[in-house]
Amino acid sequence: MTGLMRGYIRSVDAVNLRIGRIAMYGIFALMGILLYSSVSKTFFLPALWTLEMAQFVMVGYYILGGPYSIQLGSNVRMDLLYGNWSVRRKAWFDLLTVCLLIFYLCVLLYGAISSTAYSLGYWKSEPISYLFGVLTGTEEVGRLEQSSSAWRPYMWPIKVVMIVGFFLMILQCLSEFFKDVLRLKGELA
Repeated sequence: MTGLMRGYIRSVDAVNLRIGRIAMYGIFALMGILLYSSVSKTFFLPALWTLEMAQFVMVGYYILGGPYSIQLGSNVRMDLLYGNWSVRRKAWFDLLTVCLLIFYLCVLLYGAISSTAYSLGYWKSEPISYLFGVLTGTEEVGRLEQSSSAWRPYMWPIKVVMIVGFFLMILQCLSEFFKDVLRLKGELA
């Protein structure tokens, strides 16, 4: 069992490390879009797509960088009490909080799946089976949701990014859970 945990930790951490490193460069894409927006509004005809595209890039940057942030332990913590605790006590506390976080992320993932199914034109009550049907080709895509802005981009791509990001965060939280279990067993520093 310990070997399976270690293998899971290695593989999930490696995937989230790579995706997180790539997502870090999203800030440069965001800066480029905002710089173009400023220049076009000052000297040329303002572009309609810049503000909404900047929001989409920021969502991708934030959501896909989340698992990497959890992996590095750079997420926000109340260090008033936690900082003075022993490694064992921290591991017990982290076991409890990571379970709550996994529950919260599962709720967010279900909401993202429902929202994505809606954006693909599905208005019934089984969004998960619908998305699997779309992926396997047994379900048809309906009327695609578009933003209400003047640019009117399709919404499903950013919603798919949210699904991927929440799923990766759940996987990373399970990795952190296994790390805490190994710390309590004394097999991880």
